[in-house]
Amino acid sequence: MTIDTATFTPTWSEEFDRPIAWGAKWVGDRSSAYRYGDHNPDDNKLDWLDPGCVTVRDGVATFTAAPAGRTLENGLQAWHTGLLTTEYSDEGFQVRTGDQIETRVRLPHGAGAWPALWTWKDGENEVDSFEYHPDNPHLLELSNQVNGASTYHTDPDAVAPDRWVTIGTRYGARSVEWYVNGESVFCDGAGVGADWSAYLILNLSVCAGRYHPAPCGPAPLTFAVDYLRVYREAAR
Repeated sequence: MTIDTATFTPTWSEEFDRPIAWGAKWVGDRSSAYRYGDHNPDDNKLDWLDPGCVTVRDGVATFTAAPAGRTLENGLQAWHTGLLTTEYSDEGFQVRTGDQIETRVRLPHGAGAWPALWTWKDGENEVDSFEYHPDNPHLLELSNQVNGASTYHTDPDAVAPDRWVTIGTRYGARSVEWYVNGESVFCDGAGVGADWSAYLILNLSVCAGRYHPAPCGPAPLTFAVDYLRVYREAAR
């Protein structure tokens, strides 16, 4: 995504060039999007959150998921996995209408991996910058669940397991727009409204097998992130 620096200014970022600022900038042990805070048998997920599953090295954050010695309420085996959210953090950063967000990620290849960048607040306000499933190796799911708009974006040249890709989203009041490697790929014509705001969530979920394959063995799943940046319209 090309940022118009005359109109938009950097307002918040995570470059992963130092250890995770747990508590101050990020929280990794709970989310209000999960029914039990730290785990979630809903939404076809095997997730049980563990901040230790997010590590930083050489300017890259790696999210790792592995089988946990725990059982979810639905009887399925949980997987410890990593999640970063600004919700509950001391800083409490939220994106809002008009903001642009951009991330560079390396997509995973293992069955069951389900990485995503999304927003959440008060049980709603969800906009998915992307969701990815390796069983659809060249496809990104892009969705605005605030006003019911979504698309599947397929691009074999840009989207593939173990490939780095840059994904951006502009949260427009009347239309949310998505970018892949700097090119606009979808404008939803629905938007988020003038007063929308939400916390950020960047995570690696694990599929339980209903809609996408579950892991086919105990081997860990990984997902890598280079950076996450937010730009805001300059005051006029």
